[in-house]
Amino acid sequence: MHNWDWKRIGWIAGAVLLIWFIVGIELAGREVAPPPPGSQPITLRGGHVSGNHISTRSWRFDYTKAQMSPDGILATLDGVKNGVVYKKGQPYLSISAEHVSVNTQTLDFTATGDVHVVMLHPKDRISKSFDSDLVEWVNATKMLQLMHQSLFRTGDQTLRVATITVDFNTDQIHLGKVNGTVEAPEP
Repeated sequence: MHNWDWKRIGWIAGAVLLIWFIVGIELAGREVAPPPPGSQPITLRGGHVSGNHISTRSWRFDYTKAQMSPDGILATLDGVKNGVVYKKGQPYLSISAEHVSVNTQTLDFTATGDVHVVMLHPKDRISKSFDSDLVEWVNATKMLQLMHQSLFRTGDQTLRVATITVDFNTDQIHLGKVNGTVEAPEP
């Protein structure tokens, strides 16, 4: 029979257990902690979002997919159709875009991708539209800016325009460098 030194085996087993416990505690602190509740983006499918300036409508977008930041301040909308920008509470421009980023606090938005903007109910009854890859709306100043080259269509005529700014406060449309020809309407 073997003569075992149980006291020594107990000390060794205790030391191994203590080392295992200490290493476990050290390694546990290195794991990636799961995100706290409410800190993950929220994804929505199909719906609409709108922004108001005080009590007056500013814009509204129908989307196929939206993702909200965990704090709810930023929203990224995909597949925007039937978007409307309002002027004095009335529909003024129709907008569709591949992507729209919205700041829900300032109510500013940026539309990117294939962006199509149509003037609704023009006073002169001549259709007007803009096509671009970048449109920015600054809600505080009521300015719509197309800072990249855009196509400006009026009636059956098309112009290439370096920049376009629509000032909702003064009812003015400012065109940057223009390329193309336009026939003047008959008196």
